Amino acid sequence: MTKIQALILLLISFNMHLHSQQINQTIVDPVRQREVLIDLLDRNALTTGEMGTYYAQDYEIYKPDAQVIEQLKTATANIYITIILASWCGDSKEQLPRFMKVLDQAGFNMDRLTMIGVDSHKKAREIDVVSYHAERVPTFIIYRDEKEAGRIIESPVESLELDLLNILSK
Repeated sequence: MTKIQALILLLISFNMHLHSQQINQTIVDPVRQREVLIDLLDRNALTTGEMGTYYAQDYEIYKPDAQVIEQLKTATANIYITIILASWCGDSKEQLPRFMKVLDQAGFNMDRLTMIGVDSHKKAREIDVVSYHAERVPTFIIYRDEKEAGRIIESPVESLELDLLNILSK
């Protein structure tokens, strides 16, 4: 079996596992004593609850650099992204809508996106997030060729779209 075939089988298995779990779950955070998103999330989770109060507005306001977006249209074709986020976190509330807009405008295949919500201890219930080494949230982890290509942690250095392009240009 080639590496590509093994990767495809792994991704299919992982995708089936993801879909077997319930998504967009909430818990009462033990520290903050309020409801937070936990475990696997999809885009709908970002538009409801505490995240939702910020999502639509920040998504609409953010204007990604059109020239960088054009370059991302081809650069994002074969990557996977995992986002570790916290619905209680100001940086997550600010950066998630913006990042999603960048991905939308770049034509990113959302089937290649995994989002994981964590509590105040940066833990999920059903997913071992320790293996992601995400000490701050949000952490955007970009994968290419079965390897981590880079990360955007909390806030971008330049802009989300330019930081993503810089990671993919390495």
